[in-house]
Amino acid sequence: MHFGMTDEQRMIVDTTRAFVEAELYPHEALVERTGHLPMEIIREVQAKAIAAGLYAANMPEDVGGAGLDTLSWLLYERELGRANYALHWTCVARPSNILLAGTPEQREKYLYPCIRGEKWDCLAMTEPGAGSDLRGMKASARREGDDWVLNGTKHFISHADIADFAIVFMASGEEVTPRGPKRLITAFFVDKGTPGFTVRDGYRNVSHRGYTNAILEFDNCRLPASHILGEVHKGFEVANTWLGATRLQVAATSLGRADRALGHSVQYAAEREQFGQKIGKFQGISFKLADMAMELKAAELLTWDAAWRFDDGSVTEADMSMAKLKATEVLAMIADEAIQIHGGMGLMDDLPLERIWRDARVERIWEGTSEIQRHIISRQLLRAHGA
Repeated sequence: MHFGMTDEQRMIVDTTRAFVEAELYPHEALVERTGHLPMEIIREVQAKAIAAGLYAANMPEDVGGAGLDTLSWLLYERELGRANYALHWTCVARPSNILLAGTPEQREKYLYPCIRGEKWDCLAMTEPGAGSDLRGMKASARREGDDWVLNGTKHFISHADIADFAIVFMASGEEVTPRGPKRLITAFFVDKGTPGFTVRDGYRNVSHRGYTNAILEFDNCRLPASHILGEVHKGFEVANTWLGATRLQVAATSLGRADRALGHSVQYAAEREQFGQKIGKFQGISFKLADMAMELKAAELLTWDAAWRFDDGSVTEADMSMAKLKATEVLAMIADEAIQIHGGMGLMDDLPLERIWRDARVERIWEGTSEIQRHIISRQLLRAHGA
């Protein structure tokens, strides 16, 4: 493994960071104050992101994306992660990789418009009674002739309010296993405006202001079989094939925010004076900075190692879980210590630290809780001993 960045990767980092600082940072105060990201700002920044070649950069080159390898993509994600989440996710969209699993007709209708910035997608798995336990989902799809009829509720569905369609996972059957009945899952494309499909406002969230969640309701929502993504009853296979790296994406954006918080802390400790000297000279502060820098480096190495292994074909579920777990927990630690170093000013919205501190909390929950990540890691360890 080579630990240095290539010239191309350095260019990606520099270009993305410059864009974030020039085009996203100026809008952060408005979004944080109002909790709303106006569509005129979305379209303005989106056009600039497309012109800069940063839009849909996670997608392969042959479908109009940047064709980045996994490590380069995560370096790009880290830089975007420095900014308010609603700004970088909506204005510099990265369509879900699961769209690549679509048929040629589905790609024309859903994938390519998302890459061109004409549409947005959203992914709907979580239900009020089924979060980490996706096999426990109650929302269902039943076959009626050549059609499928969907019923049930999904919630915590990110940016569904502006999405043009949802990729929805529904319980579509059941199979008998030695451990008891197990639900079979099928994925569907559901267009906004389809009869029986309603998008309702979600919950007020302390994290990621401006980045909305919604409740999706399905009441005898009828779809033709052409709206199935992948194969019938193979929804988990589709998800596992195409969504595996999302944990690494969470890790990378968390690293960006942690680095921003550390940067503010170092600068403040070097400039702020108390008792006749810079506060960075006090061991209570200097040791905090040392620990923050060390933990950030450890999280980066775990994430970059998993990215390298992903492209090498040797990555394991535990590798990605370790990266996600470490990066999100390090972000929480650094955000908290950054506020402690700044004292009362750290909690004022003059600085981004209180936002980073609030936003950090959800990272240990979505895309698999910290407990789920520890379960995956320990399961891999124990399996080697037949346990």
